[in-house]
Amino acid sequence: MTTKTATYNLPSLSSDGGLSNYLVRIKKFPMLAAEEEYMLAKSWKDRGNLKSAEKLVTSHLRLVAKIALGYRGYGLPVSELVSEGNVGLMKAVKKFDPEKGFRLATYAMWWIKASIQEYILRSWSLVKIGTTTAQKKLFFNLKKLKNQITPKSEGDLKKEHVDEIADRLNVSNEEVISMNRRLMGQEKSLNDLVGENGDEWQDWLADNSMDQELKISQNQELKQRKSLFEESINVLNDREKEILYARRLNDQPITLDKLSKKYKISRERIRQIENKAFDKLQKCMLNAAKSKNLLPAD
Repeated sequence: MTTKTATYNLPSLSSDGGLSNYLVRIKKFPMLAAEEEYMLAKSWKDRGNLKSAEKLVTSHLRLVAKIALGYRGYGLPVSELVSEGNVGLMKAVKKFDPEKGFRLATYAMWWIKASIQEYILRSWSLVKIGTTTAQKKLFFNLKKLKNQITPKSEGDLKKEHVDEIADRLNVSNEEVISMNRRLMGQEKSLNDLVGENGDEWQDWLADNSMDQELKISQNQELKQRKSLFEESINVLNDREKEILYARRLNDQPITLDKLSKKYKISRERIRQIENKAFDKLQKCMLNAAKSKNLLPAD
């Protein structure tokens, strides 16, 4: 692999042009067929061809924008989310190996999301979001759980909903309430206008060609995760498996109280076993993924 540093002439998302203008400009870059993507990636990897690398990057700018718009509810400038996502994309292109058999979009999504999430966490640390694994999990999963448990709800959560979210994410009720209030103050509507043309956010989230690309990539990612899970689950003993399935893998997780009665141990002991099992499984899956070059190296 060449050690040459890649630089790209990417369209900028400035306050002058605005988001709508940027999205129009990046749509002009064509999507790549699998064979063309492979040849460009080989040209960059083997010969350090900067034009090939730039074409790989620009053809995936729509993917970055689509992912970045998904994080617009955290109250940060979309231009900065896109910029951070583009940094992740460029890192992905630099490390992408076309011989592994999957598309660049599948690999790049890991880098793009990681780059954006790291930026969000750095920004939100100013308001003491928290640094524990559980708090980070709460930060990025609260909205999804709210939509599952109580869709279209506004304002503070009901006590039973707070209890359920706190239980599922292993945080305190106070942390759930505080985080919910912070995020409520930063939400943007899908009907908010973008630019001067009367376009809405949701108009830019709809892109049939990109949806197909994402669908293929997400199916590949799902298959990879399933394979890694099946390979790694046997690191757990029978009780750990049963508790993890009951708490994390059921559509309707079983409560700590029910499991404590079943196993005749305390709720806290159930929680400890659940967390230990999850950490063991996650570590095993991450190691397996890295050994197969499916994840960015540390």
